[in-house]
Amino acid sequence: MSIGNCFHCGIEINKKEEIIYDEKSFCCNGCKTVYEIFSQNDLTCYYDFQAAPGATPLDIQGKYDFLDNEEIVAKLLEFKEDTTHIVSLYIPHIHCSSCIWILENLQKLQAGITTSQVNFPEKKVRITFNPEKASLKRIVELLCSIGYEPYISLDNFDEGKKVIDRSLIYKIGVAFFCFGNIMLLSFPEYFEVEEFWINQYRGFFRWLIFAISLPAFFYSASGYYVSAYKSIKSGMLNIDIPIALGIVVMFIRSTVDIVFDYGQGFFDSMTGLIFFMLLGKLFQKKTYDFLSFERDYKSYFPIAITKIVADGSETSVQVYDIEKGDRLLIRNQELIPVDGILISEKASIDYSFVTGEAVAIEKKSGDKLFAGGKQVGKVIEMEVLFSVSQSYLTQLWSNDVFQKKVDIKHKTITDKISRFFTPALLGLAIISFIYWVFIDVTTAFNVFTAILIVACPCALALTAPFTLGNVLRILGKRKFYLKNAIVIEQLAKVDTIVFDKTGTI
Repeated sequence: MSIGNCFHCGIEINKKEEIIYDEKSFCCNGCKTVYEIFSQNDLTCYYDFQAAPGATPLDIQGKYDFLDNEEIVAKLLEFKEDTTHIVSLYIPHIHCSSCIWILENLQKLQAGITTSQVNFPEKKVRITFNPEKASLKRIVELLCSIGYEPYISLDNFDEGKKVIDRSLIYKIGVAFFCFGNIMLLSFPEYFEVEEFWINQYRGFFRWLIFAISLPAFFYSASGYYVSAYKSIKSGMLNIDIPIALGIVVMFIRSTVDIVFDYGQGFFDSMTGLIFFMLLGKLFQKKTYDFLSFERDYKSYFPIAITKIVADGSETSVQVYDIEKGDRLLIRNQELIPVDGILISEKASIDYSFVTGEAVAIEKKSGDKLFAGGKQVGKVIEMEVLFSVSQSYLTQLWSNDVFQKKVDIKHKTITDKISRFFTPALLGLAIISFIYWVFIDVTTAFNVFTAILIVACPCALALTAPFTLGNVLRILGKRKFYLKNAIVIEQLAKVDTIVFDKTGTI
């Protein structure tokens, strides 16, 4: 019978489980220990931010011994100098303001930690520490002891320095600078103020506006030109063609206006359009990054494993150093990284990572174990049959069938519209130009450029990424993860949903 919730992690507890300490109830000694640590270090404000913010600490005895290996640690570090090491750790349990607060105050719990900074969307904490006072292993064990066990996989070992593409950020920055300054310099034109100094330097300001617009036109909008060119080259019409055409026509028309002193043109509208469309792209990109599915087996495999040497002692070795004939020690909840033979009397293996079936399979001594299975229960021993690269799961994952890029046959609503919109737009502009050219050449050019500028589908280009990105975010918040935005439009046509026995759609 439930008598309340654990003060630390919020789990329901009954009378048999209850541990009373400092007039508070805890579900286990782990949660009680965390509360003691926070109390001793004046960090009990942790519990003020949100009810039940923590997680129950797990027993990790010997699990992170591989962090004593300097070669492995060097691969995990982002920066390494004599007295300064920097590491980023992925922590799945980050979920609220309490988590952020405690993880950014780690220096109060461990001497040697200089700073710690949380990246909440990516669930990562970046820790700067002095290796002479605190080792990476000690820091990881501290995080485990307070319920924030980091997830360290083989992917961390292989990825090295990630190259971050900031080109979109730079383009947005340039477009915003151009847009803001052009709007500021355009105010006299909007108000039509008749003042000596404004009239005297109107030409100078117009040419200054022209110069400021160049970076936005050539650099910030370059992605639309490339996309339009590729689209035309492949014989497909996408939404970027009328957008690129509208931007180019706006620029040419505005330049002509300034050269012949007809006015200041539409440079403010052009740069504003580029800025807001790029902003929509950034929002959608951030949403995709948050719901990233681009993973392989390395994202789940351990970075190192415990090997039993000839004299019976244990040592941590890198997964890639495992050879046929080695004896390995697999602890509870550890993933088996290679194919092998069970030496222990019996074992319970969860193959849900490979097959999707969550029911554990019982194995006895002499049975074959496949890579990807998770040991459930007591520690077991196994003998290696193949190295990581030769294991069945690795070969299956590396199969060409899984590497081929699937052609997306489903067209998005914007592509469907573009297929008819672009020819219709060009046809209307050309017909209007031909009609007016026999009446008034100046009006003909004005009508031609006006149609291409006004009919630019910027509203569609702006709303699509914001809408689809927001829908992805809302669905993700409700634990319904989609790999890309195209699925959202496909869902509108779904009339039957089929689940397999593991609950996968």
